[in-house]
Amino acid sequence: MTRYQARLASCLTAIRSCLAAAAILISSIAAAQDLTIPEVVYPSLPHQAGTAEDFVPPGWMLEAQASGDLNRDSSADLILVLRQNNPANVIEHFEGLGEKPFNTNPRILAIAFRDGDAGKFTLQFENHILISRRTEPAADDPFDKEIGISIVRDGFQVRLDWFMSAGGWETFNTTYTFRHKADRFELIGYDRNTVHRGSGDITSLSINYLTRKVKKTTGHISRDADKVRWQTLPQMPPLTLESIGDGLSFKPAL
Repeated sequence: MTRYQARLASCLTAIRSCLAAAAILISSIAAAQDLTIPEVVYPSLPHQAGTAEDFVPPGWMLEAQASGDLNRDSSADLILVLRQNNPANVIEHFEGLGEKPFNTNPRILAIAFRDGDAGKFTLQFENHILISRRTEPAADDPFDKEIGISIVRDGFQVRLDWFMSAGGWETFNTTYTFRHKADRFELIGYDRNTVHRGSGDITSLSINYLTRKVKKTTGHISRDADKVRWQTLPQMPPLTLESIGDGLSFKPAL
């Protein structure tokens, strides 16, 4: 056997080993994806309450909150993230990779305005979809209670993160900026930053729905210089919090 043939044989052996490992990994991930996620019946939240804690129904907990003026009446309103605390939604044992035990307890995003005269908060909105329920054990929890919600000028932001310990190369964070207008919460800003862990490519997309300006940036983790392209969005009806759906899956129309 020549030196070239020996090297080729060695490379083929390495490739076969990698393919075998990949097959095992894919099989494990597929098994994890076969998890049976318990069904959830979402409770009705109180229409009015005196504190953030008073909005929390039995069997749920207040995971995160932020306070600020959302409807421009000079009163501090509330943004709440409630999470169910049901042991039945924590899956202890399953085949495949991922977090064990795996907590699939869902969340509710709720917004309440302060009634200055009554000294109470009135529920304005609740959503079960934007902060999506966890179904993939190999993916980190997309919501960080420390940075997941925040008040910004005349609005608020929700941030979601995606990172898989196995079975995916792409990691990203997405930030939605909303503003209250005409009894609804309109999307005024969208920012997504993505890194491909295999190639090292970096991409970011920033949309200002008020100015209709779109900024697209591409680069690489090994380079300082990035390429930036701008475009203008066509005229379209305003997007609302309800119309976005799952915050991890939403793709803006450009």
